[in-house]
Amino acid sequence: WWSEPKGTFHDARMAHGLALPGDVDDVAVEASPLVLLNACDAYLRRSEGQERVIGTLLGTVRGNVVVLKNSYAVPHNESDEQVAVDIDFHRTMFELNQRVNPDEVIVGWYSTGAGVTGSDALIQEFYKSECDNPVHVVVDTGLSNEDMAIRGYVSTELFLGGEQVGTEFHEVQVKTNLDDAERVGIDALKNTMTDKLTGEIEGLDATVGKLQTLLDVAYKYVDDVVEGRVEGNKEVGRYLADSLSSIPHIDPEEFEALFNDSVQDVLLVSYLASLTRTQLALATTLTTTALPI
Repeated sequence: WWSEPKGTFHDARMAHGLALPGDVDDVAVEASPLVLLNACDAYLRRSEGQERVIGTLLGTVRGNVVVLKNSYAVPHNESDEQVAVDIDFHRTMFELNQRVNPDEVIVGWYSTGAGVTGSDALIQEFYKSECDNPVHVVVDTGLSNEDMAIRGYVSTELFLGGEQVGTEFHEVQVKTNLDDAERVGIDALKNTMTDKLTGEIEGLDATVGKLQTLLDVAYKYVDDVVEGRVEGNKEVGRYLADSLSSIPHIDPEEFEALFNDSVQDVLLVSYLASLTRTQLALATTLTTTALPI
């Protein structure tokens, strides 16, 4: 357990530290949904009587942008005057993650709550020994304003007469980045009326429907520009041209054959999975029936 920052334990942590610019407002944080889900899961699993949880943020740094890719909770105890962090657990989790994702380094820490508290300065000092200028992300799991607010902070030291007297936190911009697979999962979680996760066929049908809608929007935009109804945007035009040039040239008949083969493969796998479940259920029923009373 730790109450004062003492040294480092792995050079990889310091490989990509955040260099604070002259204006901290230029710093931005991009968070993966996995980071936020990990924080929420740790909060739900917290010990009885524990008000909040903290954890380590892993990711990369691109200039003034900190990209959060993963996180893990770290056991801790805190009081009004002291904070104790399970440093052994923290070290073990980081070293295990390095075996799988060596490019992900420590970039900061997170906590649950409504904002910055007095003990956050102590924890921030510890993470300064783990990386340069760690970011601090606060996830409002209490839904203070009926919304899960996410705030990010960087810190600067306050000096008086050459002696450090405190730590000041500066709020920075935080946004969530989702790739296509994560967006599908988040949409399923947001839909409270979902009885079960959609199957591959239903998911494919929904994806094709969304693609058709986007194509209709792009077609209408291009048509309006050609007819002079709206002024064209050069950036949008270049993006559409790059998108079209990236599409492989395949004959319609060949594309239809490939598509149908893929659909048939999916149907076959679904059928085999359903058949396996039925056989397992039947075997369980027969075994239970054959047991002596």
